[in-house]
This record gives sequence, structure tokens and C-alpha cells, in this order.
Amino acid sequence: MAITLFGRTRQLESEIDGFLDVLGDANLAFKQALSLFLQEGKSERFTEKLHQVADLETRGDGLRRKILTNMYAETLMPDARGDILKLLESLDNIINKFEETLWYFETEAPDIPEAFHAAYQELADLSCAAVEALILASRAFFRDAPAIKDHMHKVLYYEKESDEVVTKLRGGIFASDLPLSNKIHLRFFAERIVWIADIAEDIADELSIYAIKRAT
Repeated sequence: MAITLFGRTRQLESEIDGFLDVLGDANLAFKQALSLFLQEGKSERFTEKLHQVADLETRGDGLRRKILTNMYAETLMPDARGDILKLLESLDNIINKFEETLWYFETEAPDIPEAFHAAYQELADLSCAAVEALILASRAFFRDAPAIKDHMHKVLYYEKESDEVVTKLRGGIFASDLPLSNKIHLRFFAERIVWIADIAEDIADELSIYAIKRAT
């Protein structure tokens, strides 16, 4: 289905699709990187995934700027243009947070006990599922507005689940016999992962407002 917001402008349609593809690729690479860290620690394969995310962040920035330029050059959709650009900026910020979080893992190399691996992996899965649902909601915003609600509901669901997992994980960490400094370190990294789901929820709230404005 064509992106009806853009009418005749195929180039913008293709560029926004490309931007969302980059976000989707970064989401998958981030999830793979965290899985590799849990399996291998700070390994060569983990670092390769970090660099992949960094490259995708650069590509996302470039596409966002190109879209901005083309939207103003074409003088399209003056009412919706600001909302679209804010949405793209917020989505681009997710890729920034992916890279930032992985650099924390790279530089600080937390020692995560095996007993907590499953919980950290579950946090990664839920946060990335929230982002994936947000990507689908964003595509629907341009292509199939009635479908936005279903995808938005999933973003909120995964964010809530991630909150429950991180709360339980924090309890397990601080109930353990680890030194306090280790506990604080482990909590920090758990909260960095769940932060991704929190950001996805915030953007979903923004998107719901943009969708309402579009429908009126």
C-alpha cells in the first residue's frame, strides 16, 4: 500500500521506508550483541556487532537529514511535516541509545553471573520486541492508520513486561551475596537495557498524538 501522506512523492516514501529498515536492523544487531555478551563476554563477535550498530546509527542520521531536506524542498504537508520530523528524530534516538548502551558494555565489561543471564536475555528480548512493535506502528502511521492501535498496544505490553522483569532482577541482584559495588554495577546495566523499552513507550505516546491529529 502506498504511503498516502506523501501522495506523489515516491522518493520520500522510499527514504522513510529505508530509515525504518535501518532502525529494524539496528534493533536486531543490538539484541544479537547482548546475547553474544552474555555467552562470551567482551568478545570479538560482540565488538563487531557494536560497530555494526554504530554504522547503522550513522546511516540513520544521514537518512533523517536527507528526509528533512527533501520534505522542506518539496514544501509538502506543512501541517504534518513537523510531527513527522519529530517522530523520525525520536526514532533515530533509539539507535543512538543502542550504540551508547553497547559502548557501556564494551568499556565497563560487567561480570554478569550466569544465574542472572536468563533475566538479562529476557530484558533484551522484551525491549527489542517493544522497538519492533514501534517500528510497525510507525509504518502504519504512514500506510495504514487504523492498524496503529494494535501495534501501539504491543509496545505498551512489552514495556510493562520489561518493568516486571527488571524489578524481579533487581531484587535478585541485591538479595545475592555479591559485593555492593557489583550489585550496583549489575543494576545499572539492567536498567540500561530496560531503558530502551521505556523510550519506545514514550515515542508510542507521541505517535498516538500524531495519529489523532492526522485523523482530525
